[in-house]
Amino acid sequence: MEIKEDRRDGVLVIALAGRVDSTTAPTLEAHLGRLEKDSTRRLVVDFSGVEYISSAGLRIMLILAKRAREQQSALALCALGENVRQVFELAGFLPLFIVKGSQSAAVAAVTGV
Repeated sequence: MEIKEDRRDGVLVIALAGRVDSTTAPTLEAHLGRLEKDSTRRLVVDFSGVEYISSAGLRIMLILAKRAREQQSALALCALGENVRQVFELAGFLPLFIVKGSQSAAVAAVTGV
């Protein structure tokens, strides 16, 4: 799995690529943990490059959603492919997130534009 960071309009965008599974989830969790220490208030996670997410990856996203809620941060997911979206849907996780089709729509959603 590859993790790239970018800032757009005051929003931190984390773009993931590859598989988010039990092998890669600890790396993602550590990366997102560092963001918590930086007090990031607006975050978009871009799944356009993710081909697969397992329950381990879902656990990381659930932790991220809880932290965002506790810290009153804005969080959105974007560009979920059909397989990834289906996993989120079957797990009942879609209502926990703002989910947008594109990165620009997700950035706009967390900035309130």
